[in-house]
Amino acid sequence: MPEKHAHDLPDAGHGVTCSCSVCNPVQAEPGKQIEAMVEDAVTRAIFAGNEPGRRAFVKAMGASAALALIDDFFPLSAAKALAAEPGGPIEKKDVSIGFIPITCGTPIIMAKPMGFYDRYGLTEAKVIKASGWAMIRDWSTSGQTDYSHMLAPMPLAISLGLGSTRMPFIVPAVENVNGQAITLRNDHKDVRNATDMKGFVFAVPFDYSMHNLLLRYYLAEGGVDPDKEVQIRVLPPPEMVANLKAGNLDGYLSPDPFNQRAVYENVGFIFKLSKELWEGHPCCVFTSSLKFAKEAPNTFNAIIHAIVDATFYSSDPANRREIAKVISTRNYLNQPVEVLEQVLTGRFQDGLGHDVNEPERINFHPFPWNSMAVWIMTQLKRWGYLKNEVNYRQVAEEIFLAADCARVMKELGRETPSGAYAKHVIMGKEFDAADPEGYLNSFAIKRI
Repeated sequence: MPEKHAHDLPDAGHGVTCSCSVCNPVQAEPGKQIEAMVEDAVTRAIFAGNEPGRRAFVKAMGASAALALIDDFFPLSAAKALAAEPGGPIEKKDVSIGFIPITCGTPIIMAKPMGFYDRYGLTEAKVIKASGWAMIRDWSTSGQTDYSHMLAPMPLAISLGLGSTRMPFIVPAVENVNGQAITLRNDHKDVRNATDMKGFVFAVPFDYSMHNLLLRYYLAEGGVDPDKEVQIRVLPPPEMVANLKAGNLDGYLSPDPFNQRAVYENVGFIFKLSKELWEGHPCCVFTSSLKFAKEAPNTFNAIIHAIVDATFYSSDPANRREIAKVISTRNYLNQPVEVLEQVLTGRFQDGLGHDVNEPERINFHPFPWNSMAVWIMTQLKRWGYLKNEVNYRQVAEEIFLAADCARVMKELGRETPSGAYAKHVIMGKEFDAADPEGYLNSFAIKRI
């Protein structure tokens, strides 16, 4: 059966009947999404809400001719140029950004107290703390927040209608790479591998999380069926340490600081860092609904600059202690500075009596590799979350805006990748995004 594009699936809910970039900016050539969003906004304004008339005009004239005609009496080219540059007129300075209090969201969080939003004209930006990922999802899809800190699989899941109302979301930047760990209760210090974990009760922060996908991957590679031989529960990260202490969990694959906090509380130990499973894997991302990015393209452009800038600042080890202090406060992570410093600097106690020095325990890099998105979709399909056929590559390129991130990186003087696809090695096995179905079929334990 031929692969299907995400927008072609039943009940897509996008209301799109024309596939040209004027009527559907997400279809624009990679790297041209912001220009297409400006064109879309201008044509909508000209037709004052008469959507059938707008589409009929574009169809009759042809997209290029329609835009050329509009440019004769409206400075469309100037508007696009302005949107493509930092500092263009910002439609909304009081943007709200939802976040979860974890170190994975460091750039999104520290950008507020350390002035990165202000630097790009978002002088009234506010970051709003949520208690769990379901709340982040609901705030985002209902429009209660303009932008969001999300787990890397979430915008893919929401755009595909998995576990929520289908709504197109985009990822202009990844927040962190690595930054997770498998933490076990102290009475399991004799555990050596996945086989020893049969019968365990684990927690992950959300079904649509790298934590869930990586835990399942680790267990299955060890011959343990994650749906039949262990229990995996969803718990908000702040509740994990207490549940470990109470004996309700044997372990969890969690974001920090809750792995280090278990050691700090002397209730658990760090069994394995997630970087040991996949060096450089994505964890959290910065997201926007496609709708808001289209309605406020200059705001979208400004905030990408702020986030990418803050992400590179966070990536510098020389800044980590300063950041730990800034984000430790009650209105942000509400954690001991000592715990955050151990996570962010990579110098930590593992709960087994070892002082560890692992600078890459967590790192920050904004580039949203399309190949990472393809890998995520293979695993969502592997475990039965994604049941429909999809065109992996097309969906990845629509949602993970690699070209737009590269443009901003270049404008900020940062080195940019030469493409949007890379080979990734997960537990010694190479993933090639050019053959997602072959990769998927290679697994012995799966739900398909």
